[in-house]
Amino acid sequence: MPKDRNTFSSLAARRDSLAAWRGRAVTRAVQAGWRWVQRAGAVTADRPGRLRFAAIGAGTKLAFPQGTVFGEPWIELGRHCIVAEQVTLTAGMMPDLDLGPEPILRIGNGVVLGRGSHVIADTTVTIGDDCYFGPYVYVTSTNHSYDDPHQPVGKQWPRMEPVEIGAGCWIGTNAVILPGARLGRNVVVAAGAVVRGEIPDHAVVAGAPARVVRTWDAEQGWQPPLRTPAPVPIPEGITPEELLALAELEDLDGSAAGQ
Repeated sequence: MPKDRNTFSSLAARRDSLAAWRGRAVTRAVQAGWRWVQRAGAVTADRPGRLRFAAIGAGTKLAFPQGTVFGEPWIELGRHCIVAEQVTLTAGMMPDLDLGPEPILRIGNGVVLGRGSHVIADTTVTIGDDCYFGPYVYVTSTNHSYDDPHQPVGKQWPRMEPVEIGAGCWIGTNAVILPGARLGRNVVVAAGAVVRGEIPDHAVVAGAPARVVRTWDAEQGWQPPLRTPAPVPIPEGITPEELLALAELEDLDGSAAGQ
């Protein structure tokens, strides 16, 4: 009996090992297949697929899967933009509208739109060069109206106002940019902020509704002053190998100091 039990245990172990190997193989195959689908489904200037944008610059890429995209003949994307997965880009209130001779959604060069963000342009929306959006940012040029207290809000005609986001802005995760918002250059919008109205250059805004919490000018610098020192940039010409070697030296110095 002990010999039989050992035989059965050995067979069960082999079966479990084979099942585990098959599971790992299936996982690797699925992941490899999905990476292939992501590469094949990405949209670029050379491979636009079904999307026919008014313009899409060299080096720009829309990751797959894309979110809702329509009205693309009135959407203009600059060069070297990164549009992450599930980003919605729409021009017009619905597909198949004639919106006139000019694009109404213009995205500048070097713009990064984080995963799951929405940019809804029922009238003009302009995003300047080198703007960076965190995930799930919502930009819209349209808002519901509720003038008539007797009608459902969703059935009342919405209000539309242009939106302009200046070059170099950083828009944090889950921020909302409402119709009529005009952001200056290099504005920082805190995560979860709800922005409307005009924001000056070099301002930091936070809250719902957003308010200016920090500003900069050439004479006084940042007010209130920044609480952390500015990061030290990597000198030009430094290679990745040299950075790794420097990190190892710092680790050795830290270990020596601890002794």
